[in-house]
Amino acid sequence: MAKRDKKQRTDTEVEAELNGNNGENDDSRSKKKLRKKNKRKEIPTVSMAVPASIIDNVPTLELATRLAGQIARAATIFRINEVIVFDNKGNPDNGSVLDNLDDESGAAFLMRILQYLETPQYLRKALFPMHNSLRFVGLLPPLDAPHHLRKHEWGPYREGVTVKERDSNSGATLVDVGLVKSVIVDQIFEPGRRVTVAMGTDRNLDSDLPRQVVSSSKPSEEGAYWGYQVRYAHNLSSVFKDCAYKGGYDFIVGTSEHGVVIKSSDLELPSFRHLLIAFGGLSGLEESIEEDDNLKAHDTEHIFNLYLNTCPNQGSRTIRTEEAIFISLQYFQEPINRVLQG
Repeated sequence: MAKRDKKQRTDTEVEAELNGNNGENDDSRSKKKLRKKNKRKEIPTVSMAVPASIIDNVPTLELATRLAGQIARAATIFRINEVIVFDNKGNPDNGSVLDNLDDESGAAFLMRILQYLETPQYLRKALFPMHNSLRFVGLLPPLDAPHHLRKHEWGPYREGVTVKERDSNSGATLVDVGLVKSVIVDQIFEPGRRVTVAMGTDRNLDSDLPRQVVSSSKPSEEGAYWGYQVRYAHNLSSVFKDCAYKGGYDFIVGTSEHGVVIKSSDLELPSFRHLLIAFGGLSGLEESIEEDDNLKAHDTEHIFNLYLNTCPNQGSRTIRTEEAIFISLQYFQEPINRVLQG
């Protein structure tokens, strides 16, 4: 549902440019070296899938909002790149607190709160119209992510929203990036679009020097954590099948009290491009598998590369999903860092 923006220059365009700038007699090895140099580095990503039914089991709108806020905080603290909200049928028999909330499903509610919190505060009014689901978001602690810059802070990149007004001199697009004055960018965009702006080193906002809109993944390519994307899946199998990354998830982990127990320090993850960690609802991932016609005939070992119990010897008979997310993401920190630093 929330796909990444296309990069500004595709690999094909870069290759065409290289071919155009080199004569027919250029050494082919030099061309390959140039192409390799210009090829965009693919940054490993970590995604997590959470069931929408966790919202349906909450008795009040305020508590549902706080639960969504906990998931957003966990995703940000542990540098998650993508959150997938998947529908499952594990809804309570006594109805949901959202039943009379503009007919919004638990999945839509959770996604709205996650997207709202991920958005820098200065962009929210422009990107999110008033909605009943947002009634209690003011009670939530801010994510304070690196792209949530304050007015007095200057960074190499800022998130912004294109505005209706045009620059009076050049007619170029103006972008509100949360500073005292909008900046000019050298591309033409429709108003109301969220963009990532390369701010450069010139801090003079009165300058006519235009800034550049770049791919939303550009800050991540330079090592910064730049928030998470949010995507919807209508069931668990769609989480895997509709992956937004080219080539799909190459390593998938399921979490369950019925999974194998491995110490975090002993867990050896393979080198990955796109890692997915899946969480279950009230009755675990097993229920989500059983309810999915595409998966119910398969054992967990055929669905997941690893099926882990990240909190063995638990004192409570149940661990809530929002608790399991914090426990598990902390558990995976050391194994993931070993892969990324290896």
